[in-house]
Amino acid sequence: MLLRDRVDLAQLTKVYGVSREGEQRYSPAEVVDSVPCEIMGRPFRNRICISHIERQNPSIRMGMRRMTRRTNGFSKKWKNLQAAYSLSFAYYNFCRRHQTLRVTPAMESGLTDHIWILQELIS
Repeated sequence: MLLRDRVDLAQLTKVYGVSREGEQRYSPAEVVDSVPCEIMGRPFRNRICISHIERQNPSIRMGMRRMTRRTNGFSKKWKNLQAAYSLSFAYYNFCRRHQTLRVTPAMESGLTDHIWILQELIS
């Protein structure tokens, strides 16, 4: 079975207005439109958004610090970085209770019925 048979994937492209002059030229331009594009499967058009990944990027950067070269945890090998990210994503989705959901994302999506403990995650 191929991935495209099991995944619904879409992309949201932001269309920006003209750049500003003066004091505001270093600020991002105003978003004038968002264009959803279905890439794979059959995603629901009204649920295409980028808020999940926009929230996950700073969470990963601030929580792991492996991408920061001046830390002891900096990964020199791709395999080590991949393992660290995989463990972080699994913890974030299965073990960490989120304040807005009051449960884990895995519980909210129906993948599990309880909050996992670390022992359960790594076994």
